[in-house]
Amino acid sequence: MAAVRLETPRAADQGEFIELVEASTDLHRPWTYPPNDGPGYRGLLERNRSQDFDFRLVRRTDDDAIVGIFELSGIVRGFFQSAYLGYWVGAPYARNGYMSEGMRHLLRHAFSELRLHRVEANIQPGNTASRKLARRAGFRREGFSPRYLKIAGRWRDHERWAILAEDVRAR
Repeated sequence: MAAVRLETPRAADQGEFIELVEASTDLHRPWTYPPNDGPGYRGLLERNRSQDFDFRLVRRTDDDAIVGIFELSGIVRGFFQSAYLGYWVGAPYARNGYMSEGMRHLLRHAFSELRLHRVEANIQPGNTASRKLARRAGFRREGFSPRYLKIAGRWRDHERWAILAEDVRAR
């Protein structure tokens, strides 16, 4: 069984994070373009100080290696209590169950600690691995949004997947 934990990123994680991003370029393209330099990483840390963003590293417990990330963004409070979820795994760690376990931790964090009601993941239709992860975690496909997000300079179609707090409690 994969053993991981979620951790708030620190400035000291920058080198390992950037190395993992660079080692994972072929896996990530065209789905995501995470920051691959110091200013980009520091921007993530700065953004993580805001009330509408929660960025977590996925770390393997046996050696503390960063294996991937989860981001909750666009966190809206009040009557909505919702966020958007983004995630990626580093190429050396793909297909080992780390992100499935990490997703369980992330959903527990989102629905317990952050007290959210809904988490939505917008996934490009061709990103089979991300769609499978969302489905395994209990997300339901709710719809299709043409030209939804601009990634690498192109508007790309996305499927909308969502999970509610009560869905997680029922599991």
